[in-house]
Amino acid sequence: MRYWLYLAGKLAVASGFMFGVWQGLVRWLPEPEPFLSYRVSRFGQDPLWTFVILFFTLASLGLLALILLDQRYRCRTCLRRLRMPLTSGSWPSSFLVGIPKTEYICPYGHGSLRVPELHISGLQPPVWKPNDDLWTQLRKLEENRG
Repeated sequence: MRYWLYLAGKLAVASGFMFGVWQGLVRWLPEPEPFLSYRVSRFGQDPLWTFVILFFTLASLGLLALILLDQRYRCRTCLRRLRMPLTSGSWPSSFLVGIPKTEYICPYGHGSLRVPELHISGLQPPVWKPNDDLWTQLRKLEENRG
């Protein structure tokens, strides 16, 4: 639940920032005066406004892509960035070992994220695997050592 609330918070902050940028653009480039009581749309008629809208749209989509990419590589439990990428599998021995994939691990052991290297058979989403019993396994290992 925290994972999705964190994403919603990031999206809310980004949309508030982009709304402020939009308000600044509207104030910086005011609407032209009406001609004979006819108000012309600025988009498509005014080249400067059209290019500003183009760059604003590209910046908004780029910000959204960065937010989603950052969210994808976060731990689902503690929201920290996933670390320690480990590549497994290889193309020459894909029938024996499996297709190449990269596994990112939470530094606190909450889980791991497996991301396929190449999407061959359609969209293969990354797989989050929680490690709920990691700490109990480590305790048992420590007890067996001592």
